[in-house]
Amino acid sequence: KPLEGPVQNQIQFPFGYGLHLENYSASSGHYPQVPHEAVPSQLNNQYVADYHSACYSIPVQSVMTPSVGPSMLNTQQSQQLYSGAPHPVESAGGPTQGAISSASHLHTSVPQSYSALSSHYSSLTSSSVASQGFPLSSGHYAMPTVSSAVYPNLSYPSMSIGSPYGQVFTSQSLPAVGQFEETNAFPGQSSTVPRTLPHQVPLGYNSTSWSTSDFQSAQDNFSRNHTGSQAKASSQINTGIVLSCHCLKQIFVLFLYLFLAIDSSSTTSSASPVINNYDALEGGGYPETNSATSSPAPTPQTSRAPKPFGYGYPTLQPGYQNTTPSTSAMQPSNPGHHSGFQQYPQQYPGVNQLSSTLGGLSLQHSQQPESLRPVNLTQDRNILPVSPVLAPVPNLNSDLRKLNCSPDSFRCTLTNIPQTQALLNKAKLPLGLLLHPFRDLTQLPVITSSTIVRCRSCRTYINPFVAFIDQRRWKCNLCYRVNDVPEEFMYNPLTRSYGEPHKRPEVQNSTVEFIASSDYMLRPPQPAVYLFVLDVSYNAVEAGYLTIVCQSLLENLDKLPGDSRTRIGFITFDSTVQFYNLQEGLSQPQMLIVSDIDDVFLPTPDSLLVNLHESKELIKDLLNALPNMFTNTRETHSALGPALQAAFKLMSPTGGRISVFQSQLPSLGAGLLHSREDPNQRSSTKVVQHLGPATDFYKKLALDCSGQQTAVDLFLLSSQYSDLASLACMSKYSAGCIYYYPSFHHSHNPAQSEKLQKDLKRYLTRKIGFEAVMRIRCTKGLSIHTFHGNLFVRSTDLLSLANVNPDAGFAVQMSIEESLTDTSLVCFQTALLYTSSKGERRIRVHTLCLPVVTSLADVYAGADVQAAVCLLANMAVDRSVSSSLSDARDALVNAVVDSLSAYISTASNLQQSTLIAPNSLKLFPLYILALLKQKAFRTGTSTRLDDRIYAMCQIKSQPLVHLMKMIHPNLYRIDRLTNEGTIHVNDRVVPQPPLQKLSAEKLTREGAFLMDCGSIFYIWIGKSCDNSFIKDVLGYPNYASVPQKLTQLPELDTVSSERARSFISWLRDSRPLSPVLQVIKDESPAKTDFFQHLVEDRTEAAFSYYEFLLHIQQQICK
Repeated sequence: KPLEGPVQNQIQFPFGYGLHLENYSASSGHYPQVPHEAVPSQLNNQYVADYHSACYSIPVQSVMTPSVGPSMLNTQQSQQLYSGAPHPVESAGGPTQGAISSASHLHTSVPQSYSALSSHYSSLTSSSVASQGFPLSSGHYAMPTVSSAVYPNLSYPSMSIGSPYGQVFTSQSLPAVGQFEETNAFPGQSSTVPRTLPHQVPLGYNSTSWSTSDFQSAQDNFSRNHTGSQAKASSQINTGIVLSCHCLKQIFVLFLYLFLAIDSSSTTSSASPVINNYDALEGGGYPETNSATSSPAPTPQTSRAPKPFGYGYPTLQPGYQNTTPSTSAMQPSNPGHHSGFQQYPQQYPGVNQLSSTLGGLSLQHSQQPESLRPVNLTQDRNILPVSPVLAPVPNLNSDLRKLNCSPDSFRCTLTNIPQTQALLNKAKLPLGLLLHPFRDLTQLPVITSSTIVRCRSCRTYINPFVAFIDQRRWKCNLCYRVNDVPEEFMYNPLTRSYGEPHKRPEVQNSTVEFIASSDYMLRPPQPAVYLFVLDVSYNAVEAGYLTIVCQSLLENLDKLPGDSRTRIGFITFDSTVQFYNLQEGLSQPQMLIVSDIDDVFLPTPDSLLVNLHESKELIKDLLNALPNMFTNTRETHSALGPALQAAFKLMSPTGGRISVFQSQLPSLGAGLLHSREDPNQRSSTKVVQHLGPATDFYKKLALDCSGQQTAVDLFLLSSQYSDLASLACMSKYSAGCIYYYPSFHHSHNPAQSEKLQKDLKRYLTRKIGFEAVMRIRCTKGLSIHTFHGNLFVRSTDLLSLANVNPDAGFAVQMSIEESLTDTSLVCFQTALLYTSSKGERRIRVHTLCLPVVTSLADVYAGADVQAAVCLLANMAVDRSVSSSLSDARDALVNAVVDSLSAYISTASNLQQSTLIAPNSLKLFPLYILALLKQKAFRTGTSTRLDDRIYAMCQIKSQPLVHLMKMIHPNLYRIDRLTNEGTIHVNDRVVPQPPLQKLSAEKLTREGAFLMDCGSIFYIWIGKSCDNSFIKDVLGYPNYASVPQKLTQLPELDTVSSERARSFISWLRDSRPLSPVLQVIKDESPAKTDFFQHLVEDRTEAAFSYYEFLLHIQQQICK
């Protein structure tokens, strides 16, 4: 079955791979009113009694976690709680059957000293206990009781009244008997769990009879003593045994061989286990060892030699021997990160011996790379490259480099990972990941196999960076556990050969997608369900958006992602809420009006969401009629809150997507808002107020929707202040997306109308993933502590995404909890489990491999300046809301000051009085200045509050490639396009003009310039622009005849026209959303929109680029 969207051109595999035949276990109709990916738990009546059934007959089991009282959630203690020992949700025994654990709130509560970036900078790290917390209650939504639910429901922890969103008090019981019956203990170890366990511990108290931490500690100790014995033994060889005693050495090698064989014999299979709750579907570890991301707090220890896995093994089969000629007697000392099939040598080299075999990881011993070339920023005025900046390539050997994940999907702020947190702190650079996990791919290996091979300890998916010890065993590259190769995995359908598991596509591609089995489901995959909630008040009708929306839906109705089960519904609202009965068999749609907005209800629940194919004609009739149904309305009020309550009730049985179109401030019923913007403060250089929500109604609603696998997308089309800071919460916490069209009017603002049309076409037809979760894993020793994006954090490393779309980006912050002295490479893996619109459960896996370095120079050499700036932008948004905009701005400046100061102080041959940066960071000050002048953070320039909030929302949800164009647009001169340097794309010749500085000094009145801002293209035409360009490209005889609101280029049969259109089309094809084009004349009022992006120029309220450099230099020299 073909995938929807661009994935249709996927790699074709022989039988056993690719897309499987249609075999949906889900039937049409309603599903039980429960979330698909809910973690079974006791219901917490304080939170969900209003609408969740309390009558489920399924027995509930959960893992006990230490209760977290108010005192534990203060800044210092929560940091200690996190950094000392990550919450043992998974590590306590793998598949947790508990509700959302308190870890889901603790992981973001770390104000992580982020000591990498000074005291000013340290507070940039977001503190999201509140932002990710739960509401006090959910009394807005009354739902019918489900008496015959088949699937367990989702429970939320109760909240304290103390903080804005409450604090977590979670106490859950230990695993009940039999919960881990499918997992294998170590030989001789029995997983005994007391048969009588308390199901609840009073709020604010810990269980004294059986402490989870004690249970965990004992288990951790046993696990470390057992699985880590080889490393300890290796250390003993180095320190306590004389190596010259050959006999003792051989005896010990034999002991290791036998012991490893015994250990691996307990891992009878690496395939998917039998799973009985959702947290374990994608994630949960096994009780015998800890999850890589849930490892206990590091204890002080001396550096030890790398673990000698594979030491002393007999000669491997030909397919497992080294494939590259050895240039020295040593092979890389990487405990598990080889390219899949390298044999370990008899002698195991230390970390400092790796440079020759891993492509020169230790840069300081070789010729200085270009990325470390010192650049004098105050003297070199031409630092901007002539072509767009590319992601740096990690310094790996060629084999690993070929296998690595694309930076378009997975990118780290440092392509050389510091060995210790101290080294990272010294570099003063942020460490984090930028993710674009569901992006459109032209080629994607789709694997249908009965066995999805995963590590039995940390549940990492097998990938190109694991090590095969022999044909039957592989070692995890994240936690280093040795696993068995399942029998089914020995056969490779691609080559139709047996015995070469390292040639399977899972081990040859760092991005793969698995067709998941029923083990990864708790209910049949949901159908695609779309509900449109439309504002039909006077403002909305007058703006004219309804015609565009209905027309776009009519044009794309057959292109909506889905299958024969796809369902659709419509709700409109003004001061009342209107429903539409579209049941098959009716002669025309029926409008049902509910005027009681204080207690909104569903008039005919079974006929409001209908099968798209069965009721298509009625749906088309409604879409044709809607634009004219409210043309004479005089109703100015907006009951958005009640309409959303009704939408939530309607969608809860299945989940799906709610698309909300709103044109003004909600003024009636639940969630009503009042104007908070003072127009006189738009240009304030001091305090910018009201960046946070005015009410928690929309956040509560979003959390309820997320629990029922429903995402809310917001389209705000407003000509006045609408409090986007409050409204945006409905999308932020439900994994939805936000679109904003300021000053929208179908005729007065044609550019916005065109943008809405193009956005809707993409929005309605792009692929979509339902009921998704995403987990990010990393090598032992690394820790993830803060997430950014439109999502809900379910546990320490599990993100809940009711919907996932290919235009959504995410970011995470990381720290180094344990020294990485035992490894030369680290890996990161993200796994996205979702239901496709065709009803298939799928898992998309990306794996990234990066080298570990020990010198400060190497850290700077591997800095990815664009990724660092995007991560800092996300952190600054959180800081603006939690503290103030001025604090966020100061922190961004300090980020530059601290990093360049640290670099200058470590370079002994540099003059301390000059502003020097390594080549890898030469654009850092420019990008930060551009960020400070962006709408989200600028001061002193008139900025509407909703515009500022929308820019912040974009920063938090855009993938890096789109976010960078928003921060620092690309400027090209297009009136002199030539064939020099052209590229050929699909039989089309595309000119490649050089990038220009974002400065007015590069503009000439004789030229025409194109600025690519990501979502919009500006073409600025000088007063004295050559008439031949205006005639040949714009189609007008001279400059004076060019209209003020030109939004497209005509197709003219001239060389200049073909070149210009070819270049613009090439830029458009590089992004999912088609940007609108706006031609701006030199004297046009719209030129302020163009000139505000010239970030290198001075404004009344902001430095020029050169002045900013002098300011940075002055701060460094203090």
